[in-house]
Amino acid sequence: MTLRQPPLREAHAEREAQFTDFGGWEMPVEFDSIRTEHTAVRESVGKFDVSHMGEISVSGPDACELLNRLTTNDVSALDAGQAQYAAITDTDGIILDDTVVYNLPETEREDYLFVPNAGHDEEMYDRWVAHRDEWGLEATVENQTTDYAMFAVQGEDAPAVLGDVTSVDLAGMARFAVAAGSVAGTASLIARTGYTGEPGFEILCPSTDAETVWSAIESQPCGLGARDTLRMEMGFLLSGQDFDPETNPRTPYEAGIDFAVSLDTSFVGRDALEAIATEGHDEELVGLTLLERGVPRHGYDVTTTEGGTIGTVTSGTMSPTLGEPIALAYLPVSYTEPDRTVQVVIRDKPKKARTTTTPFLP
Repeated sequence: MTLRQPPLREAHAEREAQFTDFGGWEMPVEFDSIRTEHTAVRESVGKFDVSHMGEISVSGPDACELLNRLTTNDVSALDAGQAQYAAITDTDGIILDDTVVYNLPETEREDYLFVPNAGHDEEMYDRWVAHRDEWGLEATVENQTTDYAMFAVQGEDAPAVLGDVTSVDLAGMARFAVAAGSVAGTASLIARTGYTGEPGFEILCPSTDAETVWSAIESQPCGLGARDTLRMEMGFLLSGQDFDPETNPRTPYEAGIDFAVSLDTSFVGRDALEAIATEGHDEELVGLTLLERGVPRHGYDVTTTEGGTIGTVTSGTMSPTLGEPIALAYLPVSYTEPDRTVQVVIRDKPKKARTTTTPFLP
């Protein structure tokens, strides 16, 4: 299958980026080194091309109702220029994807925009259209993924670096705010959001102007490798790895994102999640810190100290910031309190680990 390419694929190649297949996209995994890029974000600022993320616009009289019925958070609570994190669930409350929903500034044509993860845009477009038609709602749904380029500028120096090239008052933006303005003279959307745990912004601009905007942001270019280590240090979920409706079906309560569930709204999966909220759940995502040498990886077994298997690592890495091996895994709720001793089986050898509250960073 031919991989989809971001608008700046050739520009990244000229910068000698290494590429990887991610969600059906050919994306830069690193430009210099994962450690260099990771450190730039934690200590200063870095920029990411995240044009593999989807963009679905939803407009019309029933746009809010359609989004409210298909995402777990309360879209009706968003004023223009605000965004929120949410899950997309099936009738059993299983996470199909997670997303950010924007109620766009009043200067924008579309009423709402939501951002599915890489490779999910066509699936979610079909889902929205099918349910719109089934429910007889009046809303226009458009898959605009190829119309946009998306960049993330992350790190404590992000406001200063981006501030030099944008018309938007970044200092006045609250977290999860979204504003319309220019970046390097290009009409764009700027959101006070990110996936690193650092101060930062995400920019949506026309794909035809991607190079103008990217080149104007003077910072270390970063690939998906550093994006992965940064998000793991924060305990943030990765769609298709920390949850997957086919290979690792999980609910928002198991995945630790129940803060994004509003049971006051009537969304697909609400009744199932209300029952789980009342009755409880058996397993929950927890952080692990390895106490011996080794790197925990996706798919490694987690056992008790006696050797009984109790879970599986979903994400793991050597934390560049902490210099310690860290991981995420679903374990029985009795093991989710901090400082429980468990083991991670690495190449058939059990390695001691302790349960750790996320984020791993202070």
